[in-house]
Amino acid sequence: MSKSLKQNIVAYGMVMPAFLVVMLTVAYPIVSAVIQSFQDEETGEFTVANYTYFFTEPAQLKNLLYTLFVVFVTVIVAIVMAYLLALYLRFVKSKIAKTIGTLYLLPRFVPAMCAVYAMITIIRDSGLINRIGLLFGADIKLGLMYHASGIILMNLWFNIPFAAMMIAAGLGAIPDSIIEGARDVGAGKFKVFTSMILPLSMKDVVVASTFVFMTNVGSFTTPYLMGGNSPKMLGIALFDQFNKYLAYNRSAALSVIMFLICSVSAGVYIYTNLKEQDWEKQ
Repeated sequence: MSKSLKQNIVAYGMVMPAFLVVMLTVAYPIVSAVIQSFQDEETGEFTVANYTYFFTEPAQLKNLLYTLFVVFVTVIVAIVMAYLLALYLRFVKSKIAKTIGTLYLLPRFVPAMCAVYAMITIIRDSGLINRIGLLFGADIKLGLMYHASGIILMNLWFNIPFAAMMIAAGLGAIPDSIIEGARDVGAGKFKVFTSMILPLSMKDVVVASTFVFMTNVGSFTTPYLMGGNSPKMLGIALFDQFNKYLAYNRSAALSVIMFLICSVSAGVYIYTNLKEQDWEKQ
């Protein structure tokens, strides 16, 4: 047996356990769900009815559009606010900026259940804001509970620190010498931002957007505690199909639909990483 063959056997032998774990815990459930999604609930025959149900039944179609609305609004607002926060932390050298830079990640360490319940006690119609308002004669009812705006607000709590951390890491990699050189030749702050800072940090913005998107498509805790009965986020709709209606084949179909939606974002992430050099040349 040649030396190279022995090295290949050892290498494949070391990789094989991790490969088998991935196949058993990731690949097999995905393949099984896809197969089940095309089976009839009673006869087991091939059918696409499980998919057409979610695109033709008005309530389910409303759930899909509602989820996409909440997710896209969350991504846009979270990325804009995170980018502004990252710019502030990167280029402002004050004590306040250092303090914010130390504290802004704290929401990431708060358990989701605790954070949602804390937000509920503040924003509900009989919550803290309402009680403070009553002290001054104002009956303040925000109307955020069981509404898309409340879910989006809670999503921002979780996603702005995460997105800001990723974008700040990208901004931190931009050398100060490049910015100072541009200013030395007469470029203003707006020109430096649009011609240098924004293009160099765009990759990190796209990557952060994809992660925020995928995180919120299948979110459960926030819409379960703060969402209304109709429409529902897809995570809650999947829970209902599986646990309330015991429609396992439809549950599999909805899982595949959610997977395909996230795959679009995953494709953007992979493309962005493959084109990293092109981003840096712009």
